[in-house]
Amino acid sequence: MRCPFCGNVDTQVKDSRPAEDHVAIRRRRFCAACAGRFTTYERVQLRDLTVLKSNGRREDFDRTKLERSVKIALQKRVSDAERVDQMISGIVRRLESMGDAEVSSKQIGEIVMETLARLDTVAYVRFASVYRNFQAVDDFDKFMAELRPDTKKED
Repeated sequence: MRCPFCGNVDTQVKDSRPAEDHVAIRRRRFCAACAGRFTTYERVQLRDLTVLKSNGRREDFDRTKLERSVKIALQKRVSDAERVDQMISGIVRRLESMGDAEVSSKQIGEIVMETLARLDTVAYVRFASVYRNFQAVDDFDKFMAELRPDTKKED
């Protein structure tokens, strides 16, 4: 593993342990050249995924992009980091086990919304506002009306 600080390819593993509910291995590494310490994660990858974007473009699936969008939705919310990592790993496993090497960005968005709805309602609404591209307050009102339980309307 190449050292992220100096580029040396001779790094040593100092500690390994299970992470993300035993679906990854967390390794603490040490660089003999610069004495830098860093962490790597090893995960099972069932297949290489390609994302079909709404504009027809294709790109390689990027787990860090998924992590970033979920963490933005959860920003300033009380959430357990390990639980969020488990959620992201679950999303990736679900995508990989769908059977196709190509998955649409719409499918990814729907799965993320489904899992965020169970984890944190506010994060779910934040993600949905970007994913569904709300353009006006009415779009937001319609979405929120779907979330609220039926209430009697006063005439």
